[in-house]
Amino acid sequence: MRSSNPVFSRRGFSRDNNGYAGFDAPPQAGAAANPYAGTNPYAQGGNPYAQDAAQGTQTPQYAPQTRRMTMDDVVLRTGMTLGTVIAGAAVGWIFLTKSLGFAVGAGLIAMVLAFVQSFKRKPSPALILTYAAFEGLFLGALSGAINDVPKLAGAPMQAVMGTMAVFVAMLVAYKTRIVRVTARFTRYLMIALLGFVLLSFVNVLFMAFGGGDGLGFRSGGLGILFGVVGVVLGALCLALDFKQVEDGIAYGAPREESWLAAFGLTVTLAWIYMELLRLISILRD
Repeated sequence: MRSSNPVFSRRGFSRDNNGYAGFDAPPQAGAAANPYAGTNPYAQGGNPYAQDAAQGTQTPQYAPQTRRMTMDDVVLRTGMTLGTVIAGAAVGWIFLTKSLGFAVGAGLIAMVLAFVQSFKRKPSPALILTYAAFEGLFLGALSGAINDVPKLAGAPMQAVMGTMAVFVAMLVAYKTRIVRVTARFTRYLMIALLGFVLLSFVNVLFMAFGGGDGLGFRSGGLGILFGVVGVVLGALCLALDFKQVEDGIAYGAPREESWLAAFGLTVTLAWIYMELLRLISILRD
């Protein structure tokens, strides 16, 4: 089954629970309970990367691959992508803290690049790393500006630690099967994400045209509740990312797909950091 994750949905990553690798988690649902079991998209005949043995032809989407994706590949590419974000954040913190207009521009560029990569049929390392650089500039400048406010000093570091804690907690929950990624889980999460994004967009419109705090989703008690919901949704998206990585490894995705896995994890972690930074700022204000 094609993934519901917008980052992976054009790659053919399965949402099947029929075989696992990578994090060494056991199947999260039995074949009898999983309507998608047995539909490995990377198996012969259904795998978009496999050669058609009957006709001896190669699928047009990809050139023949000499290596399959491994967990080491994912870790390496994720480290490179997150390292680029951190380097960009350092530059933004030092040079753009007083120029938030440039920081907002960097954030908009990063958003456009993320959408472009999400809809490309093939991962582009240059595009992904460029996205990471601009995302880092935006996050670093915004974090530096918040840190310069006396009552918010230290909030960015708290958000970084919180993001790491969320990542570790969700990884443990996923490996121990406390969180099970099923078709129903994915469907409900996608609905919740859509509602969250739409409410955020409406709030921005009210702020832009009506002035003030819009619908109040970013301050006070309602802002705290909205921030907690954002962090929880981001954490659940990490579970989807873990599932995509394991499926890609188990089904023999080509090595280049590790860039797409790194991209998905980076986008999710950046979102969690932003929501935590916003939540901490509200709590300390």
